[in-house]
Amino acid sequence: MEFRAIGDTGIVEVVAAHVIVNDAEDGLDLVGNVYYQGFEKVILHKENILVDFFDLKTGLAGEILQKFSNYRVRLAIVGDFSGHASKSLQDFIRESNSGKLVNFLSSREEAIDRLSI
Repeated sequence: MEFRAIGDTGIVEVVAAHVIVNDAEDGLDLVGNVYYQGFEKVILHKENILVDFFDLKTGLAGEILQKFSNYRVRLAIVGDFSGHASKSLQDFIRESNSGKLVNFLSSREEAIDRLSI
């Protein structure tokens, strides 16, 4: 796993070739690492999160996103979410995107724009 700062924006992109967030503890570790390094805005790719995160019945999304909320670290999850047909997940994504704390976006560029606000 690698942390790549995006210029002097205060945004860090997490780059990894595998799943790095498997549970709430991994989410807390990620938030702690990012926060310790002085970042308050994170870009995380969908592929780096356990697929169970996107099944809201597991409660994993709520547990992990609570860690980001507790530290007031903004999160942009980047990926194609169209394959997740669950109405509850689509509603959750839409609701999250209406705020600033957690956003589900289709591209890195879109994430940078949203986190720069």
